[in-house]
Amino acid sequence: MQRNVAILGATGSIGASALDVIAQHPDRYRVSALTAGRQWEALLELVERFRPPVAALRDPAAAHHLEDAIRKRGLSTRVLCDAEGLRDVATLPEIDTVIAAIVGAAGLEPTLAAARAGKRILLANKETLVLAGEVFMAAVRDSGAVLLPIDSEHNAIFQCLPHDRTRAPAACGVRRILLTASGGPFRDTPVAELESVTPEQACAHPKWRMGRKISVDSATMMNKGLEVIEAHWLFGVAREAIEVVIHPESVVHSLVEYLDGSVLAQLGNPDMRTPIAQALAWPERISSGVAPLELARIGSLNFFAPDLARFPCLDVAYDALSAGGTAPAILNAANEVAVGAFLERKIGFLDIARACQATMRRLPATPISSLADALDADREARAVARELLNLEQSQQLPA
Repeated sequence: MQRNVAILGATGSIGASALDVIAQHPDRYRVSALTAGRQWEALLELVERFRPPVAALRDPAAAHHLEDAIRKRGLSTRVLCDAEGLRDVATLPEIDTVIAAIVGAAGLEPTLAAARAGKRILLANKETLVLAGEVFMAAVRDSGAVLLPIDSEHNAIFQCLPHDRTRAPAACGVRRILLTASGGPFRDTPVAELESVTPEQACAHPKWRMGRKISVDSATMMNKGLEVIEAHWLFGVAREAIEVVIHPESVVHSLVEYLDGSVLAQLGNPDMRTPIAQALAWPERISSGVAPLELARIGSLNFFAPDLARFPCLDVAYDALSAGGTAPAILNAANEVAVGAFLERKIGFLDIARACQATMRRLPATPISSLADALDADREARAVARELLNLEQSQQLPA
């Protein structure tokens, strides 16, 4: 059966990897819809190559430019726009598979819409689970949607867990989950030097090619903290049973330890096409175009515990998971605002963690019972974080 695939966030790095895998298997997958934020020229190139029936842009002005360019080229792709357009793409009846790869909170609503529509969802958007994990997982259960993580670490865990997905991991003998982290570009940098880190240095990831925001999250290890929260919701594992370990080679993508002492690990070259191919074909396997792993050439694999003085964002994320309710949404919003300010050179690298901590202190967690609760917390946290970062111009954020 040929699957009809929609890619939410087609112009990003995940989208590019997904399209590469899909192009290798035209008999199995058809690109039926592509979306982006405002990069209409990049989306136009993809529309010309893959000829999807539908494309959408979150920015209405960009959608107008895309529609005009498509018409001039004589293409038949229909163009949708704004948040409603993205939700429409995620729920189109002809689409059975949705790759959720929009970075940030903007990906929450269309991904939740796909879950409520019972789609097969390949999830790369962290914020869906961080902002509204309970709401999203309930939608998946109620609709019968199939949820397959394509973030490399969570896909690795998925592959190492028992095939019996109806039981909680603890009931299947799982003792703990070990999320591996590369440590980013600053794992060996003296802490005193982190104050002067530039955006260019933070975005120079030693292993992965990623967007600027995700690269900064890797440098602060906020991405790993958010992945801890994700793992809690994806796999039903308690905070105390989720640990992070630094693994510079990025060959072991994560591990699962069982009560009998067995530890299962998923290994592979650091290439996002592997988890994408695994999820696209699950429960089967297809080629991804990734080079074979040559362990003898690698020679050794190293592991060590993260230094929380160097990576305070990791500790803050664990605190948010413990607090529950709106705390993860508050953390995520504050981080997005702070990372944006850092990339614009308005604040320093270490101010990212300080802004997140200060925002969480200002806004105590409250329960989440609906998407509206999560979005309200997100908006309020962004406003508080912006206020704090404006104060940063005249005084230091509290450490």
